[in-house]
Amino acid sequence: MSLAVVYCRAAIGVQAPLVTIEVHLSNGLPGLSIVGLPETAVKESKDRVRGAIINSNFEFPLRRITINMAPADLPKEGGRYDLPIAIGILAASGQIPKNQLDQYEFAGELALTGALRRIKGAIPFVYQCRQKGRAVIIPRKNSTEASLINEAVVLPADHLLDVCAHIAGQNKLEQLVADQQETEPEINRDLADVKGQMHAKRALEIAAAGGHSLLFVGPPGTGKSMLASRLGEIMPPLTDQEAIETAAIISVSGRQFDKNDWKRRPFRNPHHTASAVALVGGGSNPRPGEISLSHNGVMFLDELPEFDRKVLEVLREPLETGQITISRATSQAEFPARFQLVAAMNPCPCGYLGDKEGRCTCNPTQVQRYRSKISGPLMDRIDMHVEVPRIAHEELRSAATGESSKQIRLRVKQARKLQNRRGHSQNSILESKDIDTFCALEPSDESLLQKAVEKLGLSARAMHRILKVARTIADLDGSDNIARKHLTEAISYRRMDREAG
Repeated sequence: MSLAVVYCRAAIGVQAPLVTIEVHLSNGLPGLSIVGLPETAVKESKDRVRGAIINSNFEFPLRRITINMAPADLPKEGGRYDLPIAIGILAASGQIPKNQLDQYEFAGELALTGALRRIKGAIPFVYQCRQKGRAVIIPRKNSTEASLINEAVVLPADHLLDVCAHIAGQNKLEQLVADQQETEPEINRDLADVKGQMHAKRALEIAAAGGHSLLFVGPPGTGKSMLASRLGEIMPPLTDQEAIETAAIISVSGRQFDKNDWKRRPFRNPHHTASAVALVGGGSNPRPGEISLSHNGVMFLDELPEFDRKVLEVLREPLETGQITISRATSQAEFPARFQLVAAMNPCPCGYLGDKEGRCTCNPTQVQRYRSKISGPLMDRIDMHVEVPRIAHEELRSAATGESSKQIRLRVKQARKLQNRRGHSQNSILESKDIDTFCALEPSDESLLQKAVEKLGLSARAMHRILKVARTIADLDGSDNIARKHLTEAISYRRMDREAG
């Protein structure tokens, strides 16, 4: 029977669902038809495949060729299906054996010469294949990404002829050796470079230990951006699973993953002119946005009030859920978005409100209008509001460098170990029932918290965030219980609430 079955995988978000490609040759007028919801790039593969087969000295069958891509309701896009389609045609026409095709999954875009070109989304593809126990044949240009997946059987190839020779048993492809970076990433931006600002550094350490969102408020040039750029350096390196998730998002975005960044937490800094789609992702075929590219890392929004208010509002849901769902007429894609938000803003339009030299030229109405660009619900979701004041020139020149990022990272890792022991990777994602268990207070401290909530007009969400921050401060102290000093410090980080009240 002139039928061959070949396996490939689609790219839907960061998922790689299985696609079964059935190739059938029948009598009739020569022609090739592809069914199964193929996008334009897949429909065009018939010409690339024909050229690649002929230029590789194979015979393109002069028969009616029907290619079914199942499941039929799953959209297929991109050039990754070229290689499996070509293999299916050659197997169905008897030019290569088909008895072992069920042991492999194929992906690769074909040049007219038969050479294999790089595909997007190789990491989720290889990861899912490993779960199913099949070997993967992919272009050699995807080797760097594929080598990051341990225990996967990856066979990189340069040309269609190499793949056919392997299937025929004539010249076996060499298996790729996994090449993960086991050492911790080097610290590129040391917190010791920031002089002074001990209060802000303390807040940064707490944010790193508990995964809390953070807002820096201060005049221009006080070090807000420098502090934010060093948050990822004091956080623990990514775990193996987190590193695969992060690399998978980069892979499906179309960029090649640099293995030197393995286990390094991503740091994204979108410009304030970015659109809502740029932040959350989108497109006719959904692609990840900045919040997903920041997954397991840090997203820094400098000059927060300069962002369009509608753009900022799209952050509210992913800040709570840690994921984003993008729906289109023909497809729906889910992307992880468990990022740590760090933002910076000036206290007023001119930037000098509260300056000792009295340089502020803004009236109260201008200040209120400026701050109202950030909605209350979004501000409510930011755990810590920290003032970064201007430091006098003499003090700045004589200030000590302070602790290095390496020293602070050790304390952060110890605090994370305590959180892992309780069954959570970070305090910022504690749920209500966990807060009752792990953030219990003494009766006198409960009364203090209640007074703070009433005075500042805080929501239940803000109260829970205070408790989570207090739990992190206690973890940094190595304390099993939240003491009053931990709670009062956590309350002090609601700066914008105090000013609003």
